[in-house]
Amino acid sequence: MKVNAQEFAKEYTLLECIQCGKCTGGCPVSLKTDLNIRSIIYQLLIEDSLEVSGLDVLWDCTNCLTCTIRCPKDIHPADVIIGLRGYIVGEGKKVPPRVRDAMKSAFTRGNTLGFRAEDRARWSEPLDFEVKNILEAGQADVLFYTCCTSAYDPRIQPATRTLATIMQRAGVDFGILGPDEVCCGHEIRRMGEAEGFEAMVEEAHEMYKEFQVGRMVTASPHCYNAFKNEYGEMPFPVYHYTQFLAELLELGRLTFPNQVRRRVTYHDPCFLGKHNNIYEEPRYVLQRIPGLELAELDRSRERSVCCEGGGGRMWAEGTNVQERLAHGRVRDAIALGAEVLAVACPFCLLTLEDAVKTLDLGDKLQVLDILELLAQAM
Repeated sequence: MKVNAQEFAKEYTLLECIQCGKCTGGCPVSLKTDLNIRSIIYQLLIEDSLEVSGLDVLWDCTNCLTCTIRCPKDIHPADVIIGLRGYIVGEGKKVPPRVRDAMKSAFTRGNTLGFRAEDRARWSEPLDFEVKNILEAGQADVLFYTCCTSAYDPRIQPATRTLATIMQRAGVDFGILGPDEVCCGHEIRRMGEAEGFEAMVEEAHEMYKEFQVGRMVTASPHCYNAFKNEYGEMPFPVYHYTQFLAELLELGRLTFPNQVRRRVTYHDPCFLGKHNNIYEEPRYVLQRIPGLELAELDRSRERSVCCEGGGGRMWAEGTNVQERLAHGRVRDAIALGAEVLAVACPFCLLTLEDAVKTLDLGDKLQVLDILELLAQAM
C-alpha cells in the first residue's frame, strides 16, 4: 500500500519538521528496534509516495508520547505512526494476526479479548453486595467504567472488585453498564482503525442519552484518555480512579485501618502521566496508606519509561520480543530496593508482572495495582 507522501505530510503538518532527531533520540523503543520516526518523516517529506505495507517497525511504537513531548516544532510523530498504520489496516494486509483478532473481537463482541458480551459484569459476582446497573436504574452519581481487561482478565478482576468495594464503603452511589458496556476503542484507534473507532464513539454517545450520572470513573488510563480527550464533548466529567480516590481521601470518606509495611515504588503509566499529566494523585493515594514507604525511580513522572503495553503492543509483538522495556523497568525497581512495583493501569500490571516472571525475579519484586495495596490496608 502506497501513501501519497506529500498529502500525508501536509495533513500531519510535517513541513514544520526541522529533522532535529529529538523524536527518535527520545524514543525508548528505537534503542532496541529499527523504528526511526525521524527517518520516516524525512521519507514522507522528500518522496511522492511511500510504501507502508513493508514497514513492520510501525507496530513497534507504544504511543508513549515521548517523541511528541520532545518535538520543538509541535509536530505529533506518534499520530504519524497511527496514521500510517491506518493505511495498512485499510488494505487488510500485513496486519499482525493478534491485532486483527483483537479488532475483530472489539467490533463483534464488544471487547478485545474474545469473551462473551453477556459475561462483562461477572467480575462483580463474588462481591457481598449488588452493583447497580445504571441502564436499569436510570441514574447514579458515578458511572464505573471497568474496561475490557479489568472486566475479564482474572489477574485484574480482584483490583476491579476492590475499587467497587471502596466506593460502596465510602457511600458512593455508583453503577455499571453491565453487559452493555463495550470497548472504549482506545487501542483500536491506535492500531489504525479510525473509522471503527468513530463508530464506537457515536454508539457510546447514543447510550449516554439513556441515563443520568454525575461523573465517570475509569479503571484504566487508556479508557480515561479515550473518554477525556477523544470522545468529543462528554455529558459528564471523566476521572481516573486515582483522581477519584484522592478526592475521597481529602473529604475524609476513605480511611485505611491496617498498616502495609512495604517499600514501594510507583511506575507512571504513559496514558496517565505523559498524555494527561496525572502524577500527583496516584502518589497521594499511596502516601495515605499507613506504614508504606514510597521511593521514586530515577526515570519517573514525565521521564518515565513505557512498559511497552500501549499503542496496541498488547497484541503486536513487534520486531524485538526478546527484551521488553518492562524488563529494564523491574530491574530498576529492584536496584532501588523496592519490594513492590505499584501501577495504576491493567496493561502495566500485566506487562511488568510478566517481566518479573520471565526474568525469574519473583522472590525479589512484586507487581501490584495501587488498588491491591489498598485492599491490604482496608
